[in-house]
Amino acid sequence: MSSLADAVLPLVRTRADLHRWSASNAYGRQLHEAVAMLRQAARDEPADEVLGVTQRAIASALRVIWRADDSSGIIGDAIRDLLDLHAELVRAAQPAATKIINWMINFQFVQEVDYFTIDPVAYAPALGGRGLARYREKLAEIADTLGPELSDEEEAGLRGQRTAHPESWERRINERHIRFTLAWNAQRLAVWDRDVPAIIATHARDRKVAAWFTDTAEALAEIGEYDLAIDWARQGADFDRGHQSVDAAAYWCALLADHRPQEELAARLEVFRRWPTAGHAGAVHKAAGDAWPEHRDAIMAGLAQQPSEAVGFALHALKDVRLAWTLAHSLGLGDAYLWDELASAYEKVDPLATLPVHTALLVADLEVADARRYRAAARRLAKMRTLARKTDQSAEVDQLIAELRATHRRRTRLQQEFDKAGLP
Repeated sequence: MSSLADAVLPLVRTRADLHRWSASNAYGRQLHEAVAMLRQAARDEPADEVLGVTQRAIASALRVIWRADDSSGIIGDAIRDLLDLHAELVRAAQPAATKIINWMINFQFVQEVDYFTIDPVAYAPALGGRGLARYREKLAEIADTLGPELSDEEEAGLRGQRTAHPESWERRINERHIRFTLAWNAQRLAVWDRDVPAIIATHARDRKVAAWFTDTAEALAEIGEYDLAIDWARQGADFDRGHQSVDAAAYWCALLADHRPQEELAARLEVFRRWPTAGHAGAVHKAAGDAWPEHRDAIMAGLAQQPSEAVGFALHALKDVRLAWTLAHSLGLGDAYLWDELASAYEKVDPLATLPVHTALLVADLEVADARRYRAAARRLAKMRTLARKTDQSAEVDQLIAELRATHRRRTRLQQEFDKAGLP
């Protein structure tokens, strides 16, 4: 092995048991170190040498993640970094197109770990015209091996028989992966070709899912077709009231902000009227700039039916603690977490006014016997004593503590937490 391989591959290869989350995370951090070493080598050493080591590192890392608990995603992120580096090195090293194609086909259709995708667009410059044509031929050959696609009813029937006929079900799962990968390649190659009709056909498909409109818009924006991208994102926003349409609306507004800024505010207002949330109100506030006073009343009226949204908007976007405090009381805020955040912020305005809120929160906390809640209640009471110090509320806070000690006298752990916090 080369000196680079000697340094990198031992960090990637392991026979350790990685079913434990902590062990898996430790390996993931080690794998990120290996990626960093390879990136540094890519700057200092010949690209073809680094490419060879990177390719071996990918193969080893895939074998490891196959048997690891990567719940935190650390290993997966490192492998995605390796794959990004691999494409960069291929473009720099310019290996034979046949070698690139064989690796791409093997990675996508042969090796067992199918958690990751590679982007043909990233490899197209290195493949060149002939190489890309050969790659398309390979994809077509793979597509020809597939049988007819099953209907939903046929697939449901096969799923019901998967115990009796596991080989049929396994074959179906494999075909599903192949179809997905072929579809992904068709999408990305349409982008590389800058073929607008093909982009729409491969991304929007039958136009039955809002997210597909966003996918289409993103692909069109990638090739600089911003007017079309804006139109498709708008269609996704108008699709329905679901979360995918919310995502499409966000992308629509972002495109307008970048390419038609004079239209952004109207779009933000439309999105807010459809989904009156603190986040969308904040976007209107930012887009409006000096014109915000013209829209303030309409936005606040739209938020009034959702106290947590109204209070959250006033507190976070407007940075108006007094307004948030007023709204919390007038609208009947019921979100304990937001009350807690608001009380902490309002302490700087009127410390004593927050005492009833702190009292209500800690009483609610103590309805459940839980050591973490006991610690939180003790900390809150200590804070309340500080807020009330040298005021006529001080005795009332101490009286509250005495009452809580008496009420919960059988909760030994609670009494201990009170003692640790220095409560009377």
